[in-house]
Amino acid sequence: MEFLSDYGLFLAKAMTVLVVFVIVLALIANSKQKGSSDKGYISVTSLNEKFESYTDTIKSAVLESHVLKLEHKLKKKRDKQQRRQEKQAEKSGTDGVRRKRVFVLNFDGDIKASAGNNLREEITAVLGLAQAEDEVVVKLESGGGMVHSYGLAASQLTRIKERNIPLTVCVDKVAASGGYMMACVADKIIAAPFAVLGSIGVVAQLPNFHRLLKKNDIDYELFTAGEYKRTVTMFGENTDKGREKFRDDIEKTHVLFKDFVSEHRPVVDIDKVATGEVWYGRKALEIQLIDDIKTSDGYLLDQYPDADIYAVEFTQKKSLPEKLGLAAETAVDGIATRWIEKASPKRWF
Repeated sequence: MEFLSDYGLFLAKAMTVLVVFVIVLALIANSKQKGSSDKGYISVTSLNEKFESYTDTIKSAVLESHVLKLEHKLKKKRDKQQRRQEKQAEKSGTDGVRRKRVFVLNFDGDIKASAGNNLREEITAVLGLAQAEDEVVVKLESGGGMVHSYGLAASQLTRIKERNIPLTVCVDKVAASGGYMMACVADKIIAAPFAVLGSIGVVAQLPNFHRLLKKNDIDYELFTAGEYKRTVTMFGENTDKGREKFRDDIEKTHVLFKDFVSEHRPVVDIDKVATGEVWYGRKALEIQLIDDIKTSDGYLLDQYPDADIYAVEFTQKKSLPEKLGLAAETAVDGIATRWIEKASPKRWF
């Protein structure tokens, strides 16, 4: 019993220290940040600096000291010349020497396209500066979801096109259904060789518990105004007429989906691809669902020598209870994941 008492006291102390630590971190994170608003804040990271840091690290380990010194000397000379050109352009009132800017956004979509809220803020921020000679790159991953949610997310991307700013969508893993509806808005779609594209179709399903309720003598009453206010239900007895109307609504949604893809990507044979099927990257290229085979990392690295690349991210502000809950959830997920990895047999693709 004494051991259990001591152990309980130890756990209480440890939890107290952990809670205090998390609260301090949350308060620091909640302090005023650059580009902040009531909803959240925008953060911008120079990917050029990231790439240069990687290159410098490799060079310092591989090159001889005299070669490394020469590299630094040449870089300083190039930077000095670039600054001189920028100052001359500023004095003359021109912007002719400005390098192309590439703004990189991330969209990791769930069934509700929740990332669309952040995407909206990021696009608004970018449109305040981006010009026609620049480019917006969206790294998109989504297997689709709710029609109206992905319709809104796709509409956010059209804001970029309306300003005549080139838009490129990069797909490393999957852009299917609503994800592809977003991707097809772009001027250019790039995908990894085994990325999943397509699934231009509509699906809806729901269970029906009417017979179970009837078996247990439970009545379910539904009151509507309007012949088709409710076509099929989970608890009532569905009719052939209701099912037919529901199927008709799905078909109309599919037609809207096909029209949207045809409008934004007319090179696609819509009758051939709008079957609900999916294709891997190389086959998707053959049927013109995409324009090139390449990873997002490869595409951005190709831009690196001639453009200034910036990753733009909107972070929503969270209340202290939300931050504490998220920290606890992350810790539990980490423990569960490690346990499953140890307990489960290895599987390979």
